[in-house]
Amino acid sequence: MSETATGEAVAAAGPVPVRRLEHHLFRAQRAGLPHLPTYLAQLWQRRQFVHEMARSTLRAQNYTSFFGQLWLVFNPLLLGCVYYVLVDILGNGTHASDYFAKLLAGLFVFNFFSGCLGQCAGSVIGSSRLIMNSSFPRLLLPVTQIVIAFMRFLPSMVVFLVVHEVEGLPWTWTMLWGLPAFVCVALFGAGLGFLTATVQVYCRDFANFLPYMIRIWLFLSPVLWALEDQLAKGGRKALLISANPLSPMIGTWGDALVRGRFEHPEWLLQGGCWGLGAFLLGSLVFMWREREFAVRL
Repeated sequence: MSETATGEAVAAAGPVPVRRLEHHLFRAQRAGLPHLPTYLAQLWQRRQFVHEMARSTLRAQNYTSFFGQLWLVFNPLLLGCVYYVLVDILGNGTHASDYFAKLLAGLFVFNFFSGCLGQCAGSVIGSSRLIMNSSFPRLLLPVTQIVIAFMRFLPSMVVFLVVHEVEGLPWTWTMLWGLPAFVCVALFGAGLGFLTATVQVYCRDFANFLPYMIRIWLFLSPVLWALEDQLAKGGRKALLISANPLSPMIGTWGDALVRGRFEHPEWLLQGGCWGLGAFLLGSLVFMWREREFAVRL
């Protein structure tokens, strides 16, 4: 075919459409709640990711070695001994016979709670590269830290059970009431952990303030003293203690595990309300803001 014929054919076919290059501008998604059923389904599908990430973090910190696991046992025991000596000096040696076991029970569960807050606070900031390069529910990051805190908590309970047996404390079915009390602490810690992770993204100095807040919270919680005794004294101190959300949870936990009793069901009810409320609030706030985390990192 000649060039003239080719030109005539093109002219007959009409003008050739010109393709224009389209430019896309990628913007961060606005804050807002995702589609919850889809989001929760994605969370469940990635449960293996949480488990493997928790194991790899503990392995990197040498907690899977023999001496690392041994330290997980000795560290809470030594911490309990330090507080026992401190209280023994301040109280001139006047305390109940089961005080050491009660101190360990409260201290161990509070360390789990403080671990949830402290580790969740840096979960998003510390995973900035993963967030920038991968698409997944960001709630997996603080959830992983809660799983890590729970794995560290388990060896401390071995220490408590040994002390429980050595001190000759009763083994009763009432001790099982400690399980719902721990669930309340876990829900409350998770909810506040989600909030601390969100706040840390917007206020980087929050991590410097958090340890002091947790330390003050420790002295306002029934760890170094018995909740029932302090409430019986009345006054402003009792009012402040009763306003502490952890008081009914740790109070029920200590009574069940150490004294083998469950005489205050209202404590467990209050703890359940605090735990569930904090968990729902923290989850919703985190999911509401997580879609703009990438532009804040």
